[in-house]
Amino acid sequence: MLSIKQELPISNSADAELPVRTSTALGAAIRAQRKRLALSQLDLAGLGNTGNRFIVDLENGKPTVQLQKALDLMDLLGLEMVVRAKSGAGRAQ
Repeated sequence: MLSIKQELPISNSADAELPVRTSTALGAAIRAQRKRLALSQLDLAGLGNTGNRFIVDLENGKPTVQLQKALDLMDLLGLEMVVRAKSGAGRAQ
């Protein structure tokens, strides 16, 4: 039996880094990747073993979604979160 990761058509066509500073930006990045993979919200909910409502809330930037569930779905979609110090003008002195 294939694992969920093996079943998804993971694409590396969007290798660009995207700074995410809000839950809305995270939701938009997840939605864009889901659409690139031609998955519906229901498809992702089924593959991620979660409810469709969670997917809707996550993609709409609801700030109180469960972090681990969001990270698990990102992994399914071939996304990862990287934490690094800010660079450039936005850096605190």
